[in-house]
Amino acid sequence: MTTYRTLDQAKLKGKHVMMRAGFDVPMEDGNVSDTTRIEAVEKTMRYILDQGAVLILLAHQGRPKDKPDPAFSQKPLVPILEKLLKTTVHFAADCVGPAAEKAVKAAKPGEVVLLENLRFHPEEKKNDEVFAKALSKLGNIYVNDAFTNCHRVHASMVALPAIVPAFMGFNLAEEVKYLSMVLRDPPRPLTLIVSGAKMETKVPVMERFLKKGDNILVGGCIANTLIAARGFDVGTSKYDESGLELAQNLMLASEGDGAAKIIIPRDVVVASALDEKAAKLDLPVENVVGDMSIFDIGTVTVKRYCDMIAASKMIVWNGPLGVYEYNRFSHATKRIAEAIALATKNGAVSLVGGGDTIDFHLKYKYPLSAYTFVSMGGGAMLEFVAGKKFASLKVLEK
Repeated sequence: MTTYRTLDQAKLKGKHVMMRAGFDVPMEDGNVSDTTRIEAVEKTMRYILDQGAVLILLAHQGRPKDKPDPAFSQKPLVPILEKLLKTTVHFAADCVGPAAEKAVKAAKPGEVVLLENLRFHPEEKKNDEVFAKALSKLGNIYVNDAFTNCHRVHASMVALPAIVPAFMGFNLAEEVKYLSMVLRDPPRPLTLIVSGAKMETKVPVMERFLKKGDNILVGGCIANTLIAARGFDVGTSKYDESGLELAQNLMLASEGDGAAKIIIPRDVVVASALDEKAAKLDLPVENVVGDMSIFDIGTVTVKRYCDMIAASKMIVWNGPLGVYEYNRFSHATKRIAEAIALATKNGAVSLVGGGDTIDFHLKYKYPLSAYTFVSMGGGAMLEFVAGKKFASLKVLEK
């Protein structure tokens, strides 16, 4: 079993601690609209501050085009952090150079420095060593608590921890602990529930579960693509046309001896418009025609999915099953959430993650505490449980 250098093994008093966080928070009109990812690493931030260190926060926001852009600034996080941590938060208008060095120099032990968006520098995504060395001038200890970005080979994730003493934060340790359960000897039956837009991003995790799991339940565009790959008309529904061959190969693999079964919807909810007042129908997949669009899975399929969840000992869920943003098309996701919560209450291990999955729970006030563990990762969660090795974790090994 792999062991890592963890934060509780570091001597922090009087140090300048660079913590890579995975904030990348949703914004609306320049304000933070969801603080879940910030709160997820509160324990690590508080620990560093309580040890008498200066906390230097490194993070990115969105996908700026390799240059400064006010729309992707980290500055709106300052009042959120000050309220949460009850200390002074200094903001640096850059993440390297004079502005960053000045902000760090001004901070006292027990205070925070929030650096500007790492991705304003193209060197971040290139894992550039010169950029990493510029970052390293700001502190003498590094902490990774950014699971959401662990699948990226970026300078702040890989090159930087290779040149300063590096440790794993508390939230990242929890992510690795719980998600590793899927990779070792998971309780069976093991069920994967997966949704999303592109087949190619889901194929690795689906292939892993075909060999190691029992059921793969699908929703969203992934379900539509599998339906189309079976030869059915999906009307004007969104699906991954380029992923049809991948979908067909997965279905063939699912028919092999000992393979997990991919459960494709038998019925779907359709409408001619994505609108709360649109007339909707629950139809067998073979009856979808014309200008109909699939916006959710149907009640027969929901019942089938819920029965499989109830019989499962471990459930991994990543992605809502319908267009949950509209209450009219959130039925399946609500029933699945309730089924997983009940299975967890009855002893199953449930691992839930992905930005849209968390957003669904916040929107409809479904408690995230109902599950065994909630991952902050979307792509990182799927790649980890698919068995991919992360360079960002390798550099933290003992």
